[in-house]
Amino acid sequence: MDEKALLKLWNEKRMQIIMAQVAPALVLIAVFVLAAQGTFATASDAAGYLTIAVAAVTGFLAIVSQYAAIREAEALLLDMGKVKDPSALTKKIASSRDFLSLTAIAVIGLGLAIFALVIWAVMA
Repeated sequence: MDEKALLKLWNEKRMQIIMAQVAPALVLIAVFVLAAQGTFATASDAAGYLTIAVAAVTGFLAIVSQYAAIREAEALLLDMGKVKDPSALTKKIASSRDFLSLTAIAVIGLGLAIFALVIWAVMA
């Protein structure tokens, strides 16, 4: 692949990671609003468990999608490092593997932390 195609693919991978956050963000907004209103205090246990399950499934699928895109982007960085006479942008992107790995860790770690907070907000 040439440099331009690699840069285009890089942007597609970044967009996949960003878009995978939209659905969970909407679910979390709904849970936050309902929790802030005290809705779960009077809701049935079944409603609470359903809320937790929906948040878990939505979050899990988002994490899997983001992690897959990150892994593919890591391979892309290796290809970008092999480009002959790369632009400054390509050099900068190709050298960002550590940051990308940190992003993968953050996606998983923060996802688990948010899920724990969802459980607390719904069941408290």
